[in-house]
Amino acid sequence: MMSLFEEISDFPLNILPKDGNVHYYGKIFSEDRSGFYYNYLFNHIPWENDEAVIFGKLILTKRKVAWFGEKAFEYTYSNRTKYAIPWTPELLELKQKCEEVSGETYNSCLLNLYHDGSEGMAYHSDGEKDLKKHGAIASLTFGAERKFLFKHKHTKEKVEIRLENGSLLVMKGTTQDHWLHRLPPTTKVKTPRVNLTFRTIEE
Repeated sequence: MMSLFEEISDFPLNILPKDGNVHYYGKIFSEDRSGFYYNYLFNHIPWENDEAVIFGKLILTKRKVAWFGEKAFEYTYSNRTKYAIPWTPELLELKQKCEEVSGETYNSCLLNLYHDGSEGMAYHSDGEKDLKKHGAIASLTFGAERKFLFKHKHTKEKVEIRLENGSLLVMKGTTQDHWLHRLPPTTKVKTPRVNLTFRTIEE
């Protein structure tokens, strides 16, 4: 039987059964602080509709995005290139909190605004060439609680977790090599979710 001390030393637990490391820290902000950041992010970030080129056609998503960094990093995904804009004081606070909790460092952040449960993200892995190989990606959630899924690329095993308001999830190691992840749409969620994914770009 596992002792209490062993349980504490193993926190946060890796939610993946193999081939990667995903640590869920739960809520790292109080309800009041989470509300403050949600209102700031929802109202003051320069949100834009995300763009993707699919079969040569430019597609605009309902989901909105913004891209920040310590310098004007280029980040290319879905055949579109974005250029990071400078941190705001509030985003720097959030970055530092994620670094403090996770023990990792980050130099950029991709923010996503999902207006309600009808907006989600299909299965994918964050393996773009701009990203640090096997670097950590810290995912912060503010607003609506949403289900988040992982699927192993070969065995098709699935892992499900609910991302709470004010919570932190960190993906690192070989996770992107072996696992896909998605935010499935749902008719049950009627309110917005703001998601921040802190990451490291290598030039």
